[in-house]
Amino acid sequence: MSFEPRFATLVDLFEHAVKTFGPRDAFGTKYGGRWTWTTYSEFGQQVDKLRGGLAKLGVARGDAVAMVANNRVEWAVAEYACFGLGAAFVPMYEAESPKEWEFIVRDCEAKLLFVASEGVLAKARGMLDTIPTLRTIVVLGDRRAPDNGGAERVVPYASVIGSGHAVETIRPAPGDMAAIIYTSGTTGNPKGVILSHGNIASNVSAAHEVFPMELADRSLSFLPWAHVFGQTAELHAMLSCGASMAICEGADKIISDLAEVHPTLLFSVPRIFNRIYAAVQEQLASRPKVIRLLVAEALKVTAKERRGERLTMAELALLKTVDRVVFAKVRARFGGKLKYAISGGAALATEVAEFIDSLGIVVFEGYGLTETSPVVSTNVPGARKIGSVGRPLPGVRVEIDPATAERKPAVGDRPAHTEGEVIVYGPNVMKGYLKRPEENAAALTKDGGFRTGDKGFIDAQGFLYITGRIKEQYKLENGKYVVPTPLEEQIKLSPYVLNVMVYGDNRPYNVAIIVANVNAVRKWAEASQLHLLGSDEAVLADLRVRSLFEKEVEHYAGAFKGFESIRDFALVADDFTVENGFLTPSLKVKRRKVLEVYGKLIDGMYARAKGGRQPSATA
Repeated sequence: MSFEPRFATLVDLFEHAVKTFGPRDAFGTKYGGRWTWTTYSEFGQQVDKLRGGLAKLGVARGDAVAMVANNRVEWAVAEYACFGLGAAFVPMYEAESPKEWEFIVRDCEAKLLFVASEGVLAKARGMLDTIPTLRTIVVLGDRRAPDNGGAERVVPYASVIGSGHAVETIRPAPGDMAAIIYTSGTTGNPKGVILSHGNIASNVSAAHEVFPMELADRSLSFLPWAHVFGQTAELHAMLSCGASMAICEGADKIISDLAEVHPTLLFSVPRIFNRIYAAVQEQLASRPKVIRLLVAEALKVTAKERRGERLTMAELALLKTVDRVVFAKVRARFGGKLKYAISGGAALATEVAEFIDSLGIVVFEGYGLTETSPVVSTNVPGARKIGSVGRPLPGVRVEIDPATAERKPAVGDRPAHTEGEVIVYGPNVMKGYLKRPEENAAALTKDGGFRTGDKGFIDAQGFLYITGRIKEQYKLENGKYVVPTPLEEQIKLSPYVLNVMVYGDNRPYNVAIIVANVNAVRKWAEASQLHLLGSDEAVLADLRVRSLFEKEVEHYAGAFKGFESIRDFALVADDFTVENGFLTPSLKVKRRKVLEVYGKLIDGMYARAKGGRQPSATA
């Protein structure tokens, strides 16, 4: 069955939204303790004004315009203004290093750069002198003119949006470039992924074919729009159907903002869902034993319900009681109206998905990459299997590369299957990497497919399962292959673990660097009447704490095969973050960085084993 996208370009999408949903709320921003809403009509007027202002600054068809800012109304205004000029929009994260900003601005040959604040300007100003194509920096936020030392090349956003004359919208073709979105660069410099209007608009159109988004829907926008998942699945998709987005104040305000804006949809990555899971588990641990037992029984009942089995009157009564006493209160913390939670960006642990699902928040996991605009497949109402990433979107085809395919035996509930590299075909496949002909040749097949680099298989019902990242896979000394990500995701389910990296490349077995949740460890010690004094490092060096983590690793990773097990680990107190360079802006661990900083610690774990000495507890 052929698929005809509803929207041919993102300009079509924008004009449809503004015309159809004019008086409705589009974006919410919190000012002075109150949420203020921008309507679709007001948004459209701002886009028109900024389009004229950018044209006055010389932005024209084929130019690249870059942005360093977190989600805000001006971010969306700038992107759609660029689309209407035929310019490519190049988003970056505030949390990225200035070196990465400079690399991207230089690589895409940006003519104009938006920056979020005076603070970002201070770090980016030098690019005006070092990057020949960059003519202007526009500062968002402050309405006053920035201190530009008399240079007219640094201008405030307010003057740009107020200075333009009416400019006719350029009608891009579906194949014209809309955005250059740079991959996170876990192993080197980021690559610019060229996405056309047709790539993104077709992905939005296909999502609407299978996933219910309605006028009344609202999201809390905390997933960065600079990330392709947040941009396509939330910003463009929500705008296209007249829904509204409240822009989160910050990572530390997610829970309080959820309670205030009452979202119906939640777009997130597994790291956030893992935190929700850990927080609820911690709260349950403090409740009376009878409540904990009731919740445990209720989780068994919801698992039975997911399997399609009929529930008894007693089981229904139990669910009703536990929902009233526990689950409804948890949902209330998320605003009380949340219908669906959409997870993407990385694998979501089955245990976490099932738990959130049991709370009465239906979880839909999907799969995609920057290079596929991004959504390849997703679970949807009426077609959902927890543990899978759903079926391909309309118009998208997924194949398992026969050159890498291998037959896997049945394990547990999973039948025998053929596993190999996932190749994606469809209108969502990128035009290519910017200035990377050799990498384009390696990633794009001759018949138009994209080699994802992910391992997976398709079951008899057409559901796709992702089993690991080929590039992250390594071989132990005994010849066995290990994919570390599933191990890491399981260990991170422990309330005492903030982050983890598993390693064993050409080594006899796996070891791990574990970032401990020191606050949780101190609470455990207090509850256990143990006296742990001193610094975080001193706490983690305690052998009783070491014993706690040994039990946690065994509990959460014990189901993996023997050769995959974690034979040794080191505890560290400093978390992996974007700011310290251990995580990409999309929250993936930079393995090279971990090895660079903790390489001696890893070598020491293997050396101790050879010497027969007791492993050390901390870095």
